[in-house]
Amino acid sequence: MSTQPPGPKGVPVFGSSRHYARDPFTFLTSVAEAYGDVIHFGLGPIDTYMLTNPADIERVLVTEDAKFHKPDFQDDAIGTLLGDGLLLSEGETWRRQRELAKPAFDPRRIASLSGVMTDHATAMVEEWEDGDVRDVQLEMARVTVKIIVDAMFGTSIDDDRTRAVQENLEPLGKRFEPDPFRFLVPDWAPTRENREYKRSLRVLEGIIDEIVAGRKGTEGDPSAAPAPAGGEEGPPMDLLSVLLRAQKRGEQTDEQLRDEMMTMLLAGHDTTALTLTYAWYLLSQHPEAEAKVHAELEAVCGGETPTTADVRRFDYIERVLQEAMRLYPPVYVIFREPQVDVRLGGYRVPAGSAVMLPQWVVHRSPRWYDSPETFDPDRWLPERRAKRPRFSYFPFGGGPRHCIGKQFSMLEAQLILGTVAQQYDLEYVREEPFDLRGSLTMHPEEPMGMRLRARD
Repeated sequence: MSTQPPGPKGVPVFGSSRHYARDPFTFLTSVAEAYGDVIHFGLGPIDTYMLTNPADIERVLVTEDAKFHKPDFQDDAIGTLLGDGLLLSEGETWRRQRELAKPAFDPRRIASLSGVMTDHATAMVEEWEDGDVRDVQLEMARVTVKIIVDAMFGTSIDDDRTRAVQENLEPLGKRFEPDPFRFLVPDWAPTRENREYKRSLRVLEGIIDEIVAGRKGTEGDPSAAPAPAGGEEGPPMDLLSVLLRAQKRGEQTDEQLRDEMMTMLLAGHDTTALTLTYAWYLLSQHPEAEAKVHAELEAVCGGETPTTADVRRFDYIERVLQEAMRLYPPVYVIFREPQVDVRLGGYRVPAGSAVMLPQWVVHRSPRWYDSPETFDPDRWLPERRAKRPRFSYFPFGGGPRHCIGKQFSMLEAQLILGTVAQQYDLEYVREEPFDLRGSLTMHPEEPMGMRLRARD
């Protein structure tokens, strides 16, 4: 048996990074089709092993997760951006921060936030008019920024600061798009890209600093933020209040607090906004599915604003969102770094290499899905889902480091979709499909213009 997995040869120094940078989605799909379960290639100086079998992915994320850490080989810029927040921290730091964050993500507290979510969704829709054309990706990002700040920072953010967040995400996103030459250019080099990245980072840090300064001294006031889990009396349990109280106890530095809030601001709104964006596009292309969404809303909500109790009764709407995340997973690859030599799919994978887990490939594989390119929410019916391997679908990761905000995101997405769909149909205005752009998350390359059609 060969000790080296098959894969594209690439070229000296750059490996396959130029092909990957040109179109990561086509590259990942083509090498998976050509080479199988374990594929070896170079991404610049990074020795990369891509896994496409759910059994191997489960080993990395769950059964042998202690052998794999978040990678040290990724661009230093992501460390500058998110620091030791939950997304990147390791070991005891991660365990401590995860434990601190738990009360903010208590299921009872998340359930109590439905009014916060629908209030913001309703305010957004009230600004819309029949016949308008809106970039739905920007609209969804705007409302999810407002929701995450309200729910997890315990305050509100005005339109100007919301716009500043959105405008400064673009230079940050460009910094993380695949680029075969980036490893040759140090972060301190005064390139235009580096200057724009650092300027945008300063703007976002300034916004977070203003929010934190405004909340200091209120972290113990029950009236200062959304209620604790279950609505009982007590100090506010939004994430910022929890961390500010920990800081008073000496358990949180200014840097750690900033890292967590930056992680929450960016990761906490972007993935949900993208899931909704792709769901609106798919519904606009499949009127039969859109009709089923409206039928379920009428049967469950009867024209009233959706609540957490209603979401528990949603069936088809949840399947629509699951199918949107299958076809268009906002996080389209996950990387891990083995801390020791491991054996995966019969091959040796050395310590310090990159292990790539590609949701984009696995979610669209004909090995696990019939007609994988087809939008079919019914593939998430329990009897059909039970026939597939567990990690043939992992939009929120898996194992101990699964996304802590999964429940929050799914509740938010269903409430926003339900609130909007009660009042408007959204029609995609371009004749051709959109292209995709890889960054930290998977974004549409073009504006997602949709025409609003008011429902009777």
